Amino acid sequence: MDRVILHCDLNSFYASVELLSRPELRELPVAVCGDPDSRKGIILAKNEPAKAFGIKTAETIWQAQQKCPDLILLPPHHNLYRDFSQVINEIYGQYTDLVEPFGIDESWLDITGSMHLFGGDAAAIANGIRTRIKKELGLTLSVGVSFNKVFAKLGSDYKKPDATTVIPPDRWREIVWSLPLGTMLFAGPAAQRALGQYGVKTIGDLAKLPLALPERLLGKMGRQLWEYANGLDRSPVRPQHEKEPVKSVGNSYTFREDLTTRAQIRRGASMLCDSVAGRLRRHGLYCGAVAVGLKDPAFKSVSRQKHLPHSTHLRGELLETAMELIDRVWKPGSPVRLLSVTALALTDSLETYEQTDLFSPGRQAEDARRENLERAVDAIRKKYGGSAISYGETPGHVLHSGDGEE
Repeated sequence: MDRVILHCDLNSFYASVELLSRPELRELPVAVCGDPDSRKGIILAKNEPAKAFGIKTAETIWQAQQKCPDLILLPPHHNLYRDFSQVINEIYGQYTDLVEPFGIDESWLDITGSMHLFGGDAAAIANGIRTRIKKELGLTLSVGVSFNKVFAKLGSDYKKPDATTVIPPDRWREIVWSLPLGTMLFAGPAAQRALGQYGVKTIGDLAKLPLALPERLLGKMGRQLWEYANGLDRSPVRPQHEKEPVKSVGNSYTFREDLTTRAQIRRGASMLCDSVAGRLRRHGLYCGAVAVGLKDPAFKSVSRQKHLPHSTHLRGELLETAMELIDRVWKPGSPVRLLSVTALALTDSLETYEQTDLFSPGRQAEDARRENLERAVDAIRKKYGGSAISYGETPGHVLHSGDGEE
């Protein structure tokens, strides 16, 4: 029996919530954005009139105003959005206990085992949910209905706003295969570039490739995307209370002023590695690889990653690897606006991936010393607060204290 999965996507969520208290602005171009006077001044959400001007999420306010000089800017109210999201997911929970939030404004619902309680017609159930949300909360959503999570999400994106799209098991190829590759979940710019070299422009183009090619180009992700394109997504809808296993631990920071020297970048990386290492230890995890990302003032990004000879959750080891990666891609003097450090290949045990050097027995003792030191720092922070103690490389005034973790 095929599963029946819904993907519910609230339309222009932040903007729609703001306009509930500002109905006079509904027909005008409106965007929710960060502080226009800070370096975090980007578009977070926009309503339909703003979309008509080509306003895009994550572009700078300056770029958006070039397209629409009369754009109305509203500040965000994140606590309010979280409250609405919770209420909406509680409504979804009245239709099934298998509700998996995907961000604050999207959720998957597996109604395979419960749809008979609501008439047995999946499209009618989707329409009923849309009607309820509009009537009870004044918000609209688009719903995709299909036999797996990836195609259900494609369906919710297929027609907006306020629509239901069904991608059925017997006709999915004629609907899905003609869509651009980038419309499929996780088919990001890097995957599109790599596959585009071989003429892959649509989901169907990818589906018709021999599996070995995307797997060679993109590794495990290539296989996953190929399976998605061929309708082979078997991932379950996880209940809200069941947390997905942690796959990475990362942190990023946008700096108030650009970093232009290696010393500044090292201080920034040190702060990030300190945060990531502490979170790994709290989860009882070690990482086997480290990734770094840099973004310049023009929003151009570059990233690199490296596998480690042994797993770790020590700040110092993360920092040295991060700086090795940064030195590969950063040119001295080039301004850095944002820096990120991510721990990958997580495990719950200390593992060695390369043969250890028998002539350096001191490494284990040194690692034990570092472990004791960093756990002592953890204990002090737990008792007296996160700012009670810091390492000498912490950047101090360089950082913008309003920023936070990813």
